[in-house]
Amino acid sequence: MHPHIAKLYESANKPHKLIIGLMSGTSLDGLDVALCKISNHGMNTNIALLAFDTIAYDDNYKQKIKTVFAKRECDLEQVTLLHPWVGQVHGTMVNQCLAKWGVAADSIDVIASHGQTIYHCPKNQHGRPDFGNGTLQIGDSDHIAVVTGITTIGDFRQKHIATGGEGAPLAVYGDYLFFTSRDENRILLNMGGIANLTFLPKSADSSAVFSSDIGPGNTIMDAYIQQYFKPLSYDVDSKIAHQGQINQALLDALCDDPFFKQPFPKTTGPEVFNLQYLARAQALSNTTDLAHSDVMATLTRFSAQIIADAINHSSAALDSVNVYASGGGVHNPLLMEHILSLCPQLTAIQNTQALGINPDAKEAVLFAILANECLSGGQMRFGNTAQGIPNVTMGKVSFAD
Repeated sequence: MHPHIAKLYESANKPHKLIIGLMSGTSLDGLDVALCKISNHGMNTNIALLAFDTIAYDDNYKQKIKTVFAKRECDLEQVTLLHPWVGQVHGTMVNQCLAKWGVAADSIDVIASHGQTIYHCPKNQHGRPDFGNGTLQIGDSDHIAVVTGITTIGDFRQKHIATGGEGAPLAVYGDYLFFTSRDENRILLNMGGIANLTFLPKSADSSAVFSSDIGPGNTIMDAYIQQYFKPLSYDVDSKIAHQGQINQALLDALCDDPFFKQPFPKTTGPEVFNLQYLARAQALSNTTDLAHSDVMATLTRFSAQIIADAINHSSAALDSVNVYASGGGVHNPLLMEHILSLCPQLTAIQNTQALGINPDAKEAVLFAILANECLSGGQMRFGNTAQGIPNVTMGKVSFAD
């Protein structure tokens, strides 16, 4: 047996593993690095978040990624060069975290790397009959493994597509395995660049579980702030949006898109919801002369409204449901206020800290769960093909040398 395989086999059989989960989202704010101690697998998965940090991306990283990010046409040479380069950057950031935490690299079983999505393209978006669903993440896991000296599992989304899914959302797998409760119906709401949710019935019946993208979370708001309020990268504490007024004509135009009429499950990305989308809505609603604060107030309400609509739709037949939020949106007080006001059945929206997971770390932790299932799962296979959740083990293994 090759020593790499022997070591992987040893890790798979440990009573607990140390797994580093990495997540880099569409907001391009930084790399989330979560050190997780995981025991068991499947519905018996237990997780302790031992350390967490977000390493901010510098302007050089952001500008390089933006040359290819969510662009239908871009420089193929740039994409080719960025793929290993992002892996090297992420590997270096992992090394920085390990040094900061005082953790030895050889104590880590595996790294779980999401990579950096640069284009998400489900079939209902591209409409080309010769092709199926597509998504592309860069940041090669071989380079992470070599830079860190740690076996890395990455490229999770391709197996999801290969077995009939759209490559997203993947959060449903970790949500089901770790957050299902026999005591309450739960909605796990993640508000990153794109908002998504997972519905978890207290019956724990996997056939009743579903997960879907909802639409824009922070992506248009952040892009607008970055264009008009440099050097800010987002609307801190909703200060700009609080100064403005919601424009109903613009709000109606923003909400008038075929995506919102599609049934769950569905996926989308900043390829659709971006500043060009906003510009079209402003042109159609004759609101191109709005004050920036009014645009931000309306964009905040827009994200809140489509999120609230999804929550209300998902919980319409239930006596009760509890919502647990994560992602950057939990730090937007006006967004959270609007969502709660539009969901009359809710008395509060908690964040996932109430369930023991830092809301900023949740997605990185969920990829650590996927890596754990890749290594040690198999006794219980969870899937719901009818809801776009293939019954599948995801991840490709990259050895350190």
